[in-house]
Amino acid sequence: MTANNDSRMARRTKKKTKNKPLWKKILLSILLLFLAIGIGIGALFTYYIATAPSIDAEKLSDPFSSQVYDINVDLIADLAHDEKRTKIEYDDLPQNLIDAVTSTEDARFFQHHGIDLRRIGGAVLANFKRGFGAEGASTITQQVVERSFLTPEKKIKLKVQEMWLSLKLERQYSKEQILEMYLNKIFYGSHAYGVARAAEVYFGKTDLKELTLPEAAILAGLPQRPTAYNPFHDPELTKKRMKTVLTLMVRHGKITQADADEAMKVDIKSLLVEKQEQATPYEAFMQQVENEVKEKIDGADIYTDGLKIYTTLDPKAQEYVEHLLSNSEDSPIKYPNDSMQSGMVVLDTKTGEIRAIGGRRKTEEGQKLLNYAIQGKFQAGSTAKPIVSYGPAIEYNKISTYHQINDDKPYLVKGTTHSIQNWNRRYQGWMSARYALANSLNVPALKTLEETGLDKAKEFAKGIGYTFANDQITIGDAIGGTDTAVTPLQMAGAFRPFGNEGIYNEPYAVTKVEFPDGKVVDLKPEPKAAMSDYTAYMMTDMLKSVIHEGTGKNVNIAGLPMAGKTGTTNENKDAWFVGYTTNYTISVWSGGYNEDGKKRQSIPDGYTHISQDLFRLTMTELSKDLETPDFKMPSSVVRVGVEKGSNPASLPSSYTPSSQIVTELFVKGTEPKARSEKFDKLDPVKGLKAAYDEDSNSIQVDWQYKNDADVEFEISSSVNGGSMKVLSTTTDTTFDISEVEPGADYTIQVVVVDKGDSSNRSDAVTTKLTLQSEETEEPDEDDEQEEVKNVPPVSNLDAKYDGEKLIVKWNYDGPPAKFEVSVNGQTQTVKSQGIDIKGVQPGQSYTIVVTSISDQQDNIRSEQKSVTIQIPKDTDEDEPVDGDGEDSDSD
Repeated sequence: MTANNDSRMARRTKKKTKNKPLWKKILLSILLLFLAIGIGIGALFTYYIATAPSIDAEKLSDPFSSQVYDINVDLIADLAHDEKRTKIEYDDLPQNLIDAVTSTEDARFFQHHGIDLRRIGGAVLANFKRGFGAEGASTITQQVVERSFLTPEKKIKLKVQEMWLSLKLERQYSKEQILEMYLNKIFYGSHAYGVARAAEVYFGKTDLKELTLPEAAILAGLPQRPTAYNPFHDPELTKKRMKTVLTLMVRHGKITQADADEAMKVDIKSLLVEKQEQATPYEAFMQQVENEVKEKIDGADIYTDGLKIYTTLDPKAQEYVEHLLSNSEDSPIKYPNDSMQSGMVVLDTKTGEIRAIGGRRKTEEGQKLLNYAIQGKFQAGSTAKPIVSYGPAIEYNKISTYHQINDDKPYLVKGTTHSIQNWNRRYQGWMSARYALANSLNVPALKTLEETGLDKAKEFAKGIGYTFANDQITIGDAIGGTDTAVTPLQMAGAFRPFGNEGIYNEPYAVTKVEFPDGKVVDLKPEPKAAMSDYTAYMMTDMLKSVIHEGTGKNVNIAGLPMAGKTGTTNENKDAWFVGYTTNYTISVWSGGYNEDGKKRQSIPDGYTHISQDLFRLTMTELSKDLETPDFKMPSSVVRVGVEKGSNPASLPSSYTPSSQIVTELFVKGTEPKARSEKFDKLDPVKGLKAAYDEDSNSIQVDWQYKNDADVEFEISSSVNGGSMKVLSTTTDTTFDISEVEPGADYTIQVVVVDKGDSSNRSDAVTTKLTLQSEETEEPDEDDEQEEVKNVPPVSNLDAKYDGEKLIVKWNYDGPPAKFEVSVNGQTQTVKSQGIDIKGVQPGQSYTIVVTSISDQQDNIRSEQKSVTIQIPKDTDEDEPVDGDGEDSDSD
């Protein structure tokens, strides 16, 4: 019975289970899931609440200030405690201000208990549609809590804690006290914390009861964006914000539409005091600090969040930069007028840390608006060439510093009739990349970019923070003459990797930020390899030439290893210098403006060097008493002597004159292997013989020559010890001298000459023959002629400069000789009666000394003859390409 009963019970249970509907099972599962989620959320929220900070009355009474520290961790600014503050009580507040603030920030402030459920519902819907954090629902109470005890990050945990603490705050303090806290602590821009201080700063009113409706609306609208809505800086934007506040006041029944319309008639400027408050110390640098904190920490505000901000500022560097940009009488920089502006940035070359920012020249108080160092965007001019043209060519094509480019004529932009000229309107033919960059020539830079390709150049430039207008690169970007505009901060960041073995990271002013709750956020950017170490070093070496022998000679500092690049734009509207050592990178921009400070004008003549002066003085000051190592050549680079003018690059031969050898850099494995034959000395003739033919009264000369070179033979003779005179040239190995003089002594000379290069000549081979006179017997063939006792000096020595090279010529009338030519102490020996000297430097003086030397005995030398010539100076780089500037494309 028991077994049967158990069996029947099991069957009933099985049947009952089998017959349960599927929808009930699904519903039960869903209910269990929601229950589990609810329990989990409840437990999580309970944890959030349990770990929320306590309400600290001291923090409620303190302003939402932030403390800023320099590189030495010394306090440089307390953004609230350094300001004058005036605390008010609720009874000091006029009703129009209370209505304006609550209508704008929290319309149901006096009805809710710390959180507004209606606003929360609207925010939840907005966040569901546009993502968490898209819209806030914070009441005034929540804002007080957030800025007193929490961080501004948009996280569920912080929002739960904010709501919980708001409910607690409302139980401990009255609505009037909470509104007092808010209005006493909030930041209103222009260094004003608290509404009482703001009323005094903007309107000159110390009694809040005197505030008009427009003034109350302006103050109520400022906390949302105190910098943007600042009426001193942008009264038009302030009025738009005021209109928003007035509209909200009408909507919530605080004023009538007529009241709002009347208030909108006011002129914002007429409400303001005449003089603005004094700027924060290191204001230009502090603007970068504010930008970085806002960009890198969502919702953070340095003026309202009570942060500890650790920066890279070097106070000594900052103060010196500010001194140079001031109108101080003891400043070594003399500006042409008050309209000219400058901006500059100093970076640590190794780290990218910003050491100093010069935002603008110190003009009249109240005009310090645009920070030209971090906000002003301008054409880069020729400072773009290392970034867009030569840097990518080294990186991707592995060109050498000797790489040959044909600077033959203006560059015709493909698909257009527009041609781009060099700034000096001169074209010098084949030249090295080093020479082209040092002298800031446009045509070679454009051709180099064309060889590399626009896409690769764009990739390279963007990798070091250089961005293009509309993200599109054009051929004109090689010379910085397009719509692309850059800031001095960008340019400093882009040049720094050249001095830092190719490593790039975005320049930064803030290393870390600490929140009131102790949380620390590291803001240092991650470094990356933006280019090969060979690119960085070879580009640096070329940029050294800019300073030592090119357009940047004005910034040269004796004994300091340094590289850099000049740049100007059309009509001299912009002048740049960006350069670096292993310690510092400095970018300087200067530009012309009209008196209103907005419309561009050209920099006055003679003042385009201001940027170079600012660079030189700053680098000198920062580098004194500091060891500055030279840039270290990596193993991926080799230094090779190359024969000047060879194309492709060739090694010099043993006969190449030292003046024709240049030392250049190559990526290892690409250096030249072939040796030049240009200066290889030709083999002389052999078996030279001369015999007299009495029947024809001529001397028959013959010789042998075994060489495949394309040569000809120069035959000369002298009679009775007279001067050697060229008779003819021939490709044969025989020659007849006709109508000879009986009884005369003949010296016959044959020289092998390269047809392709007449300066390439063999040693002379001579033979002597004494003809028998009619009265005397013919002498034996073995009789030797009298040895040469002396040689005369050259005559008519002359030197001329044709714009590219020195042409030196002279005459000679004497026995066979060669000529020793010394140019400023560098000596070579030639057989010709002239020489061309290339590579002369503008403004340099050259002394040429020529000495005749006997062909038979090197110790028989003539007296020296000399001539001195002064090479005229070249036009400065400041002349424009299409007009009066360096580059061809205008602003």
